[in-house]
Amino acid sequence: MHHRSLLIATLLITATQFSYAGVINPDCTVSKAAKSTAMKATVGVGGRCDAKETVKDQTPDAVKNGVSDVKQTKSNVQSVGHNVSNTVDVIKNN
Repeated sequence: MHHRSLLIATLLITATQFSYAGVINPDCTVSKAAKSTAMKATVGVGGRCDAKETVKDQTPDAVKNGVSDVKQTKSNVQSVGHNVSNTVDVIKNN
């Protein structure tokens, strides 16, 4: 009887863990989406990551990085413009 109780407790704990698995956001990447698609094509069951979920998860980071790149480029252009202006002034004064 003790073994039966232990088996039932183990099954309940396992079932509880699986019930929480659906709540967690998988934070999809291109790699995870590709693996999920391959699994679905071969086995018939895939993960929760697909192209739509990947775009939703990856777009904010890409936009943030793009904004940072634009700000850096703007700073570089302003620096070059300042250097050109100083060079023109030096040439005019000589």
